[in-house]
Amino acid sequence: MAAESGESMEFTLVLPVLPLDGEVVLPGMVVPLDLSDAEVRAAVEAAQAAARAESGKPRVLLVPRIDGTYAKTGVLGTVEQVGRLADGDPGALVKGRHRVRIGAGTTGPGAALWVEGARVEETVPEPLPGQVTDLVKEYKALATTWLRKRGAWQVVDRVQAIDDVSALADNSGYSPFLTTDQKTELLETTDPVARLKLAAQQLRDHLAEQDVAETIAKDVQEGVDKQQREFLLRRQLEAVRKELRELNGDGPDAAEESDDYRARVEAADLPERVREAALKEVEKLERSSDQSPEGSWIRTWLDTVLEMPWNERTEDAYDIQGAKEILDAEHAGLDDVKARITEYLAVRKRRGERGLGVIGGRRGGAVLALVGPPGVGKTSLGESVAHAMGRKFVRVALGGVRDEAEIRGHRRTYVGALPGRIVRAVKEAGSMNPVVLLDEIDKVGSDFRGDPAAALLEVLDPAQNHTFRDHYLEVELDLSDVVFLATANVLEAIPEALADRMEIVRLDGYTEDEKVVIARDHLLPRQLERAGLTGDEVTLDEGALRKLAGEYTREAGVRTLERTVARLLRKVAAQHELGERELPFTVREEDLRGLVGRPHHVPESAQDPAERRTAVPGVATGLAVTGAGGDVLYVEASLADPETGAAGLTLTGQLGDVMKESAQIALSFLRSRGAELELPVADLKDRGVHIHFPAGAVPKDGPSAGITMTTALASLLSGRLVRTDVAMTGEVSLTGRVLPIGGVKQKLLAAHRAGVTTVIIPKRNEADLDDVPAEVLEKLDVHAVTDVRQVLELALAPAATVAEVPVAA
Repeated sequence: MAAESGESMEFTLVLPVLPLDGEVVLPGMVVPLDLSDAEVRAAVEAAQAAARAESGKPRVLLVPRIDGTYAKTGVLGTVEQVGRLADGDPGALVKGRHRVRIGAGTTGPGAALWVEGARVEETVPEPLPGQVTDLVKEYKALATTWLRKRGAWQVVDRVQAIDDVSALADNSGYSPFLTTDQKTELLETTDPVARLKLAAQQLRDHLAEQDVAETIAKDVQEGVDKQQREFLLRRQLEAVRKELRELNGDGPDAAEESDDYRARVEAADLPERVREAALKEVEKLERSSDQSPEGSWIRTWLDTVLEMPWNERTEDAYDIQGAKEILDAEHAGLDDVKARITEYLAVRKRRGERGLGVIGGRRGGAVLALVGPPGVGKTSLGESVAHAMGRKFVRVALGGVRDEAEIRGHRRTYVGALPGRIVRAVKEAGSMNPVVLLDEIDKVGSDFRGDPAAALLEVLDPAQNHTFRDHYLEVELDLSDVVFLATANVLEAIPEALADRMEIVRLDGYTEDEKVVIARDHLLPRQLERAGLTGDEVTLDEGALRKLAGEYTREAGVRTLERTVARLLRKVAAQHELGERELPFTVREEDLRGLVGRPHHVPESAQDPAERRTAVPGVATGLAVTGAGGDVLYVEASLADPETGAAGLTLTGQLGDVMKESAQIALSFLRSRGAELELPVADLKDRGVHIHFPAGAVPKDGPSAGITMTTALASLLSGRLVRTDVAMTGEVSLTGRVLPIGGVKQKLLAAHRAGVTTVIIPKRNEADLDDVPAEVLEKLDVHAVTDVRQVLELALAPAATVAEVPVAA
């Protein structure tokens, strides 16, 4: 054990140990001890026995014991008196004398633990340096401040009279706010000056905490006093107003009358159940105090209920021919949707004429889901439907909604609770039969806050929505007369249960002729106005519009086409302001490159034969459906050099599992039936096959590329090119059968946009051609096939056109 400054390492004291659990006694302190504790009694009795032999006061070693562990430093204490404590239990009065460094255990009389110890000598410089003197003054000032706060005036003089640095520091052992660890730290700090610094810091920290606590308590008390004072003044003010009204014989003034919810509820035209619920809430409001938060909730709820158009309805325009004309004038194409709305209006008219407007408590609403790629006019169609029916129109954007409460509302107990979007839409419309457009219903998400799509099940179920309950209103709301139009880009993204409640109407995109009509009749007039031009100043001939629709844009909708028209008009306006072009001006086909640049989508058939993708064997053209409509898909195949030893099938292009399986099926079919087709199938066994789908960043999946991959492999093995004007779609089986697929209309529209003239589809999809516009079918040579052999006969160039089979590097 290393010696510390001012300590003697000779263990000359042999003392019985008196353990102190959770307590610390410093030199100079006088403390009473309870002798009913066995260890305390044993130590005192052992000290008395030793004192009788030495003719002195009994001495014990007071050692703190924390969690069963003894401190390394104790205090020599003398037993001043043995007697009874205030509660009558036996006790002893012990006074701490000086610090003792504890050594090894030893033997002694009695049942106590005896140890050897050495007195810790403490030295204080004489005279005291100036810094120590300032420290003594600071500690006394801090102690005086604390004692005065506690009202211990008699102790102040005692502290002021202590001049010894060590005794002054040890006097802080009486402080009740010190923890056992803090007192132990004081005990084990042997340097008096350091110990006084530590004691002063502890006292300073405690006084700072006290100041903060007193400030908080003062602020709280002031707040409570203010609330009580305000409450009393408000009560007095109410009493004064009541006395004045009684004295003057007047009723409530206009402001109070507006707040009289009972009168407002009784005067409002509410359904019976809603009226009962509102009157119950009014009774709660009358019983609640002005300061109650419940009163604010009830007022907000009553305001919402009174603002709802419970019995307001607009009269439908039953001019069926007029409604059809409105739809035709505002939207080109979209015949399915127009026919469905016309049917709905015709049925509504006949039901009204025969008194069947309400059947089983339900009216004849409608729930339609408009599914199609972006830009085909789904959202704007909702406004046209409302216009044709003579109803109010409200749009509810659901894209990115993840909270169920957005649909059903929040419980009234929540702060800032609001009704759901459906209730707010009806309230905004001001009638119970608006046209509500649920925009982007396939973009609804779900997380820990619930599933909004599940909350829409009741809203969009014609058998349930006449008793829809919003969590905020908690009264039945009849939505059976509302026409719900939902829009979505991808039908598969809508939950199956929700899609089952809606009538699906597909919008598969526009033909080139329809785009020209839309651009001429709708897009061009709107963009002329936005560009500050008139139809007399700038005109676009049909050839320019057709080229814009066919070569500058390639999409199912018309958004990009509209942006291109806007860009063209801005360019013309800027050139006119710069003096570079005179108006009026007619934009022709040859002017487009100078105004909006080169075409971005040149058809494959319009390119040089040597530059076409199908100019080499192993490349075939397929058709696919994406979230943006139909599209053309190319498939490339190659054989690896047999010397590399890379046998097997390699697939690239970010393909899904179904498409990977289709590639395996195509390869297996050619291996088993290739000899019948006069193909060198031996190459498929010895050389690796690589199939790639360009646009590798775009995920692809589905079985409809089966015959396209088979054709690409057959072209690769035979060396015969695939015809440039041929595109195909269909699932292939192991026996070579061509199986049906979906999205025929979208795929044929994409083939038409890409300049393809011959399309191969499965025989069982032949009925789907009825949905394809007649003008598109006139320009396409559609072949319905049942077997892969028919596909190869149609798609591959004659045997005379043979090229060398490409080998992968």
